[in-house]
Formats: sequence, C-alpha cells, structure tokens
Amino acid sequence: MLHVRNNSFRHAAIIALCFVLLIISCGPSAVFEPVAGFSDRTNREIARFLERSASEKGRRVAVFDGDGTVIGQAPHYLADECLYRAALDNPLKKPDIIRRMRPLSNVSVEYVQLRVLFFEGDTVRHVEGLGDECFRKYYKDKIFAPMRDLIALLKKNGFEVWIVSASPEAMYRPFLSREFGIPATNVIGVKSVVHGGRITGTMVLPVPQDQGKKEAVETFIQESPLFAAGNSRGDREMIESSRGMRMIINPDEHVEKGETESIASYARRNGWLVERIRDEPPAGFPAVSSKRFGIRVNKTNR
Repeated sequence: MLHVRNNSFRHAAIIALCFVLLIISCGPSAVFEPVAGFSDRTNREIARFLERSASEKGRRVAVFDGDGTVIGQAPHYLADECLYRAALDNPLKKPDIIRRMRPLSNVSVEYVQLRVLFFEGDTVRHVEGLGDECFRKYYKDKIFAPMRDLIALLKKNGFEVWIVSASPEAMYRPFLSREFGIPATNVIGVKSVVHGGRITGTMVLPVPQDQGKKEAVETFIQESPLFAAGNSRGDREMIESSRGMRMIINPDEHVEKGETESIASYARRNGWLVERIRDEPPAGFPAVSSKRFGIRVNKTNR
C-alpha cells in the first residue's frame, strides 16, 4: 500500500514538473497580424521581431517620426501649412520671424525653432486648436494606414509608442495622440517653456531634429527603443538608436549636401526595412506655404 502511494506521489510530481517545463519552454507569445500594404519580407521580419521581443524584460519602447513617417507631407508639412495660413490671416503677426524663415531650409534646426517662436505669446490651447483644425480640413485622409496598423500591432504586444517630431509639439499633440491612440504625453516635438498657459521664447532643449531626435529620446523617454522608424536624413540618429528593428518610409534617393550617399542607399546598405507608402497632394489643397510664401514643395510618392 505504501509502495503504491509513493508511486502515485512520484507520478503526480512528474506531471507537475512537466507542466512547469512546458510553460517555461513556451514563454510569452507574440501577437501578429500581417500589415496590409507592407511587403511580404517586411511582414516576415516584423513577425520575427515580435517573437524575439516577447521575452524582453522591462519597457518595450517604439519611436516614430511624425511628418512623412506616420502622416503624409506632400505637398507641405502640416506645421508649415498651418503656420503660413496664420501668417496670411494675420499679416502684422511677427513679420520679422516670417522674413527669417523664408530663405531657410525648413528642416534646419533654426527653422523648426522659429516655427515655435512665431507663436510666442499665444496660448497652448490656441496653437493646439490651429493644428487640429488644419488636420481636420486638409490632412485627416493623409494618415498612413499601414503605419496606423503597425502602431496598433505594437501596442497589442505591450509596446509604449512614442512620436518624436521636429514640428511644434502643441500643434501636433492633439491629433497625433487621438489618431494613434497614444497618450498626449507620448508626443514629443519642438517646444518652448510655457508660462501662465502661454508659449514663451525660451526654447526647451534638446530640439528634436537630426542628432537632437536621439537626444530627445534619451532625455524625455529615457529608454533605448526596440523599434524606430523615420523617413529622412533628419531621423537617422534616432533610427540608429534602436537596439532592435529599424525602418524607413519613402526614403529620398537624393544625396544631400555634405553626405556621400542618399538616405535610401544608406538604409538598404545597413539592413533597415524600407517601405513605400503613397503620399500625394489631395485635390483642392491650398498650398499656402509655396504659393504665397515660396516654401519648397515636398516630393510626391506614388
């Protein structure tokens, strides 16, 4: 009788041990759904990435650029179209700032700070309203559907999603947080100190452009990303800060001044995922930025 009882205990212990080992061997599993609009290769790589990341300890952070990465930028950045519409409606509002901006590259660090300084003295709520109004009128159909689906997929897999943009934070925060279902605090852009609810002329550093985007991730997110996506040379340092997957959308084949190869060539050579998403000017787009203020037109992607 004792022998039978001992065998029963031993049998139960073996079953329990096998169950524990099964749980350990399986580990956490990833959720994957193919992203419509992405290539088969990209979807395979995303599936593998999610499987690898499932057992990651601690925070899982994914960072995305804004303009040209998650939302269309042809023919103009929303930030420019919104700002120059405000300048056209209020010609006496900071004409000196507008004169300084017009000859500059609109991806330069000086230019993106001047965008914020144009709104110095305005309330944050006012600038948020301008951005949301511009989005609803001209950009609501320019959200990139594959990127919306990718962000939703990352969130299902426990990722914190952040958008790091060189556009004014107050202008972009309402519609980006709403459209992608992320906290408003997870939208990082160019900003100044706010005092009494109003925008001041004291810039908050780092300015998230070029190397400043990587520094913004380090300063405001304080975690190395597992995933990073952008669309231009200005995103390279942020993309390369990813210790997991790196992606670029509609990269330019043009070799920029001071560079030895295009960002598209650089991305392919370094094994980044490269995807093309249609980005064309919508019918009836006012294009105030170029027609009235001479700002360069962004390239179309068909």
